Amino acid sequence: MRLIFSDTARKELAVLEQELKSQFIRHLEKIQEAPPRKHMKHGIPCHVEKVTKQARIVYNIKGSQIYILHCFATHKEYERWYKSYK
Repeated sequence: MRLIFSDTARKELAVLEQELKSQFIRHLEKIQEAPPRKHMKHGIPCHVEKVTKQARIVYNIKGSQIYILHCFATHKEYERWYKSYK
Protein backbone atom coordinates (compact mmCIF):
# COMPACT_ATOMS: atom_id res chain seq x y z
CA MET A 1 0.00 0.00 0.00
CA ARG A 2 1.14 3.53 -0.72
CA LEU A 3 1.22 6.32 1.90
CA ILE A 4 0.15 9.81 0.87
CA PHE A 5 0.60 12.63 3.38
CA SER A 6 -1.60 15.70 3.61
CA ASP A 7 0.19 19.04 3.97
CA THR A 8 -1.04 19.24 7.56
CA ALA A 9 0.35 15.81 8.42
CA ARG A 10 3.74 16.70 6.89
CA LYS A 11 3.97 19.85 9.01
CA GLU A 12 2.88 18.02 12.18
CA LEU A 13 5.43 15.26 11.58
CA ALA A 14 8.23 17.75 10.82
CA VAL A 15 7.97 19.53 14.19
CA LEU A 16 8.07 16.35 16.33
CA GLU A 17 11.03 15.46 18.51
CA GLN A 18 13.32 12.86 16.92
CA GLU A 19 12.37 10.03 19.30
CA LEU A 20 8.65 10.55 18.79
CA LYS A 21 9.16 10.96 15.04
CA SER A 22 10.88 7.56 14.86
CA GLN A 23 7.92 5.98 16.70
CA PHE A 24 5.55 7.56 14.18
CA ILE A 25 7.65 6.21 11.29
CA ARG A 26 7.57 2.68 12.75
CA HIS A 27 3.78 2.85 13.04
CA LEU A 28 3.44 4.25 9.52
CA GLU A 29 5.46 1.29 8.20
CA LYS A 30 3.18 -1.05 10.17
CA ILE A 31 0.07 0.61 8.73
CA GLN A 32 1.55 0.36 5.23
CA GLU A 33 2.16 -3.40 5.56
CA ALA A 34 -1.12 -4.37 7.22
CA PRO A 35 -3.53 -1.50 7.85
CA PRO A 36 -5.91 -2.03 10.77
CA ARG A 37 -9.52 -1.45 9.87
CA LYS A 38 -10.53 0.26 13.13
CA HIS A 39 -12.95 3.10 12.32
CA MET A 40 -13.51 6.06 14.57
CA LYS A 41 -16.84 6.53 16.35
CA HIS A 42 -19.61 9.10 15.78
CA GLY A 43 -19.59 8.72 11.99
CA ILE A 44 -16.12 10.18 11.49
CA PRO A 45 -14.88 8.75 8.16
CA CYS A 46 -11.33 8.03 9.36
CA HIS A 47 -9.15 5.41 10.99
CA VAL A 48 -6.94 6.02 14.01
CA GLU A 49 -3.71 4.37 15.19
CA LYS A 50 -2.27 4.83 18.67
CA VAL A 51 1.45 5.58 18.55
CA THR A 52 2.05 6.24 22.24
CA LYS A 53 -0.23 6.75 25.20
CA GLN A 54 -1.09 10.20 23.80
CA ALA A 55 0.11 10.37 20.18
CA ARG A 56 -2.21 9.37 17.32
CA ILE A 57 -2.18 8.99 13.55
CA VAL A 58 -5.44 9.71 11.72
CA TYR A 59 -5.78 8.30 8.20
CA ASN A 60 -8.14 7.13 5.46
CA ILE A 61 -7.85 4.05 3.25
CA LYS A 62 -9.00 4.24 -0.36
CA GLY A 63 -8.15 1.26 -2.53
CA SER A 64 -4.41 0.64 -2.33
CA GLN A 65 -3.62 4.12 -0.99
CA ILE A 66 -3.48 5.30 2.61
CA TYR A 67 -4.01 9.02 3.13
CA ILE A 68 -2.32 10.28 6.31
CA LEU A 69 -4.44 13.19 7.52
CA HIS A 70 -2.93 14.09 10.89
CA CYS A 71 -0.02 13.15 13.18
CA PHE A 72 -1.01 14.35 16.65
CA ALA A 73 1.76 14.47 19.26
CA THR A 74 -0.55 15.04 22.24
CA HIS A 75 -3.96 13.80 23.21
CA LYS A 76 -5.08 17.40 23.69
CA GLU A 77 -4.51 18.19 19.98
CA TYR A 78 -6.27 14.97 19.00
CA GLU A 79 -9.27 15.70 21.28
CA ARG A 80 -9.63 19.23 19.85
CA TRP A 81 -9.76 17.80 16.32
CA TYR A 82 -12.05 14.92 17.35
CA LYS A 83 -14.54 17.22 19.10
CA SER A 84 -14.84 19.37 15.98
CA TYR A 85 -16.91 16.52 14.44
CA LYS A 86 -19.46 16.33 17.27
